[in-house]
Amino acid sequence: MTILRTPSQLTALLLAATAAVGLGACSPRIDQRGNLLDPDAVLAVQPGIQTKDQVAQLLGTPSTRATFDDKTWYYISKRTETTAFFPPDVTDQQVLVVRFDNVDVVETVKVYGMNDGFEIEPVDRVTPTYGQRLTILQQLFGNIGRFTKPGS
Repeated sequence: MTILRTPSQLTALLLAATAAVGLGACSPRIDQRGNLLDPDAVLAVQPGIQTKDQVAQLLGTPSTRATFDDKTWYYISKRTETTAFFPPDVTDQQVLVVRFDNVDVVETVKVYGMNDGFEIEPVDRVTPTYGQRLTILQQLFGNIGRFTKPGS
């Protein structure tokens, strides 16, 4: 083992260590959420053959179900990468939709990917409320003199 003998060697070592830590901090953090399904298990789900129980055994419980009935199951998977302080970027997203018929047998199986989705723009309108619009002074001093002592 060599001993650092000069200040320039120590400075070079510290700079190298700082650069290594700095580069390590810039590597993206990968976050996987949802049901990451096995492709072989997805291919095993055949329309007209499997029932709800068999699909649950193959794929597990769904991420969510249809709002008004139990005939559509959704398996949702999303992968994001976050670098330093930047907002996360979605790198992969898949939705597997399994629809069942009236006797709980698989009717259709569809896989949707990143290209099937689209961005929506929220409406920035404000819903009007009815009533008085009070200033800050009216809010602060509005109750002065409204209340009286009981019995007066």
